Amino acid sequence: MNRYLPVARQHFLSALASTSVVVKSICATVILLYLLSWPANTPYLLGITPGFLFPPNFWIWTLLTHAVVEQHILGVAVNIATVMVAGRLLEPLWGALELLIFFAVVNVAAGLLSGLSYLLTYAATFDLDYLFAVRVYGAPAFLGGVLVALKQTAGDTTVLRVPQVRLKAAPALALLAIAVLRLAGMLDTSAPLAACGYGALSGWVYLRFYQRHSRGRGDMSDHFAFASFFPEALQPAVGFAAGLVHAALVKIKVCRKMVKRYDVGAPSSITISLPGTDPQDAERRRQLALKALNERLKRVEDQSAWPSMEDEEDDEDEEMRTDTPLLSSRETLPPAPSTTQNPTGQQESSIISFEDAPTHS
Repeated sequence: MNRYLPVARQHFLSALASTSVVVKSICATVILLYLLSWPANTPYLLGITPGFLFPPNFWIWTLLTHAVVEQHILGVAVNIATVMVAGRLLEPLWGALELLIFFAVVNVAAGLLSGLSYLLTYAATFDLDYLFAVRVYGAPAFLGGVLVALKQTAGDTTVLRVPQVRLKAAPALALLAIAVLRLAGMLDTSAPLAACGYGALSGWVYLRFYQRHSRGRGDMSDHFAFASFFPEALQPAVGFAAGLVHAALVKIKVCRKMVKRYDVGAPSSITISLPGTDPQDAERRRQLALKALNERLKRVEDQSAWPSMEDEEDDEDEEMRTDTPLLSSRETLPPAPSTTQNPTGQQESSIISFEDAPTHS
């Protein structure tokens, strides 16, 4: 085991060095707060406590800091791995600023929704533990958002072959794994499950309706609908319920109405553009493929060597031999040009001469 640690450390440092300042800053903050958790109770001070989040305490800063707080080394590894995966797979498509916005939106929304859920649970049960004994912190919220974003961009990618698992099922599998750990008693509270679920939901809402890109705003494609996160047997019922909720949110102007635009401006033939049905990730995949192709061509150009002088001299000699007429060594003067023409009316080459064969007596 010890012999693999230097290799893993080298791969980790090389991967971290190729990321942006945003990813490096988040990872450094997670490590720093983990070290501070030894002398101080950082989950209490920087994590979300539902009873302190709302008035009269109103610890609003915890909505921003809870995502980078960790108390165990396993949580640190999961947090850093999630951020680095987002930096390697999502940042080339979005950019560093958009990744930072996505990080902030997902964590703030997931923290707020988690606090509201525990507040409503307290209102139903009058158990003060739901207000002051629960701590919401760590990577689960951003993990849910990143898995949803990966489903949008590369949902057809196969993660496991036996059994066959595609990336589009990763959000549901992550929630199932956290639920199993909670039922097995390996997690003290259900806060990670709530954070991951609300992180996935907030990430989907942001990517579906609000994210700005070159083709407009949001992603209204069918493969990214809310029902696509559920098994195929449940998708019709979930799609119907999601349609009713969306219609209600459109009426109160929380979400925008889906609009299909038709473009008939092509000079040669009629083209129809349906932003509501086209997969929005096609443009992102083309950009990523173009970037990978450019990097590969650049590496090939850098590795290619210039031709040597000997190769150039050999090429010149070959050209000279090709251009020189094939004359006999005993002939010093070129033959007289022949006036014989071929049937097509073109003059025969002066290199070849025709003579009558001698007669035998």
